[in-house]
Amino acid sequence: MRSGNADGSLRCQDWGVDSLRGQLLIAGPSLWDPNFRRTVVLIGHHDDEGAVGVVLNRPLEATVAEAVPPLSPIVPPGESLFAGGPVQPEAAVVLADFEEPERAGIIALESIGFLPEDTGPDEIGGLRRARVFAGYAGWGAGQLEAEMEEDSWHSAPAFPGDVFTDDPDGLWAAVVERLGPAFRLLRTMPIDPQMN
Repeated sequence: MRSGNADGSLRCQDWGVDSLRGQLLIAGPSLWDPNFRRTVVLIGHHDDEGAVGVVLNRPLEATVAEAVPPLSPIVPPGESLFAGGPVQPEAAVVLADFEEPERAGIIALESIGFLPEDTGPDEIGGLRRARVFAGYAGWGAGQLEAEMEEDSWHSAPAFPGDVFTDDPDGLWAAVVERLGPAFRLLRTMPIDPQMN
């Protein structure tokens, strides 16, 4: 049984965890893992067995057409491939805004969700927008909750514009600003504090 929380997250009463599905995870200053330093992750699934999402702000130099030619028709010409996370970086993960959300494998936010694995081009249906990621981010049971208790991550509601931002390099700072005045210093901190 699920019920909503004031911040828009879901309370999974059967599981005893607050689901962060549809939320953004914003990397905190203590998170030094190079896979996640200054990242913004959209959580697509979260329950007592773990969580899965994609990093939204790590465009790669390769385009979708170069790296995954069969998926190039669903993205704008010249669209970059994004690094979605360190899990299965050889796998292509598609996040899309579906005209028919029931066609999504997992809905993360409103009509935005993940394309089911092994979906053929004729099965995709209408997409308003799509982005392709190499790999994804994943956490085992209790791992994400422990990292959040250590302030490695801060959460905030996701907006559709975050998912398909035209400024992925500026997304982390923009989302940190939404966290409020207490996080103003974090937003201006250099990537390497020794450079300060």
